[in-house]
Order: sequence, then structure tokens, then C-alpha cells
Amino acid sequence: MELKVLPLPEENRKDRFTDESALGFGKIFTDRMLLVEWKAGKGWVDARIQPYGPFMLDPSCLVFHYAQEIFEGLKAYRWSDGTIALFRPEMNARRFNLSADRLCMPQVPEEFFVDSIAELVRLEKDWVPGAEGTSLYIRPAMIAVEPVLGVKTSDHYYYYVILSPVGAYYASGFNPVKILVEDRYVRAVPGGTGEAKTGGNYASSLKAGLEAKKKGFDQVLWLDGVHRRYVDEVGAMNMFFAYEDRVVTAPLNGSILSGVTRDSVLRLADDLGFKAEECPIEINQLVADIKAGKVKEAFGSGTAAVISPVGVLGYKGESYAVGDGGVGALTRKLYETLTGIQTGRLPDRFGWVRKIA
Repeated sequence: MELKVLPLPEENRKDRFTDESALGFGKIFTDRMLLVEWKAGKGWVDARIQPYGPFMLDPSCLVFHYAQEIFEGLKAYRWSDGTIALFRPEMNARRFNLSADRLCMPQVPEEFFVDSIAELVRLEKDWVPGAEGTSLYIRPAMIAVEPVLGVKTSDHYYYYVILSPVGAYYASGFNPVKILVEDRYVRAVPGGTGEAKTGGNYASSLKAGLEAKKKGFDQVLWLDGVHRRYVDEVGAMNMFFAYEDRVVTAPLNGSILSGVTRDSVLRLADDLGFKAEECPIEINQLVADIKAGKVKEAFGSGTAAVISPVGVLGYKGESYAVGDGGVGALTRKLYETLTGIQTGRLPDRFGWVRKIA
């Protein structure tokens, strides 16, 4: 697929950030974006990198009414020597196409997915921040834009990529959060769309998240949608619990997103001498293990926050400190190792990094 680079007029150039320490998350966007269209009978057409700007969409577009939409999230990092690198982008390409398959959308060729993002980031390399904890967040997405009212697959899609220089996902930084076990609302069930990265999954999580914040918690820990007994995800992250010599996370059973950071944590935990297990985690047994001191640490993993330590778990009106309530040694080690590989401070023994500039 040929990728064209359109001119960037001077009036489309934005003022760049001047204080990297003040970067928030997902509020600033770069000068350029990638856009490709898919049309029935033609396939992918008109791939171009163009000035960032809004779409003109018909109010009847399928995405607005029947939620045929998917997205991804990955990052580019600036190393101390000026190198720009991506972290495991091929995994995002594969997961994007798994989401596309579940939502009956066209597949994006994996090589094009990775190479076109690399080219876009190269063009926007001056937007990649270099301060500690900063990165360039990359958001690929696909939406159904056929203007018709009717439950059907679209005959026309936009696949696009936008870039956003970001700081820490949580304003509090790398500090323990409080999570509330949600036993009323359900995030997803096996056979549903829980394993796809589609906006509807996140929209349906908002109510429980708002109610948790009213109770003084930062995030929601979801239980399975069938029995409401087994740990699912936490917020928009995969969830881990560390015992004396093992690290456990819920298995990929069709309702849990296959996280890139999740996979990296499993590999690193094993490399650090822990037994990494994917197994059902029954909530009452988990609470008993926390109370007994058997669970030493807990943390979430995801692209945005990388590793998010958990200090307190709330369940049925009670709160339980995990370990000493602080950041555990393994949690910190995993965070430092992952971010060290991503930013070039540590050697990449796994072949996870792709240098692009």
C-alpha cells in the first residue's frame, strides 16, 4: 500500500509544548495524522499522512449509531542519545486486527500498520518529549463512516492514527492506588466484546468508575460477568497479584484484553525468578490471602500507566491493605525494568524495541 505524505502548510503548524513536566495525558496533539480509507469493492485506498484536523462526517454514520469502532494504544520514546523507539508495535498490530475481526471490520496489513506509524512518528519526532516519565502516545483507530441507518457492517471505514505527547497517566505519578471490587455492574462476558479494544467496553465501565470515586477509590476491579466471583480486569488494565514466589493474573478467557504490557510482565516476572501463572482468581480466596499476608503486592499493567501499584482493595464495605500498602519491591522492579527497556536505559534482551529514528 503506497503511503503519500501531503504538505504541511505553515498555518497548520502548532506551537509545541515548552514545559515537559507539565504535560498531561491525551490533551495535546501533533501537526500531522495518518488516514487511510477502506471501501467495499476497492479495499484500502488513498493512504496519506496529512495535517491534523477534524473529520466531516454525516450524522447518520454507522459509528454514531451502532458503535462499529476499534482502537489501539502504544508509545514512542525518546532516549537520552536522541534515538526514537517503539515498544513491541507488532503486538498492537495483531491485537488491532483481532479487534477488527470481532467487530466485522477490515484487517489492516500488519507490516503497513507498523511501518506507517514509524513514518508518521519520524515526521513528528520533534514532538516526542524526553523528560522522565514522558512519551509520545500513539492512537490508531478505525470507524465505520457509511451514512445509513441499519444494523449492518459498513461499506466505508476510516483507519487513522493520531499522536499526543504525554506525561504520567495518573497525576499522582507512581504511587499506590485504591481499587474497589465491583460486584454489581459487569464489564464483559466470554463471547462478548471484552477481549476487543472497542469503545463500547469503556463506555459501559463509566458508571461503576464514577460510583467508586464517590467512595474514595481510584479504580474498579471487575469480576467475571457470569459468576461474579473471579477477578477480571482493573479499570483499563490487566491485574496482577504477587505472592512469595509467584505472580498470578487472570487467564485470557474471552472477556479480558490481551495486554502488551501484561505479556511483558509475565515474561519479566519469570525472568526475575518468579513463577508466572495465568489462573482463575476467586475473590473470596484472594481477600483471605490478603488478610493472611500471603499476597505481598498488587498492581495493574497497561500501555498508558505501564505499572500501577495497588495499595488498598475494597470489597463489600471493607478495605484491605495489600502488603504494607506501599509500592512493593517487585512492582518497582518491574516498572523500572520495563521503562528502562522502553527508554534505552537498560539493554533489550527480548527484542522488544524497534528503533525508528
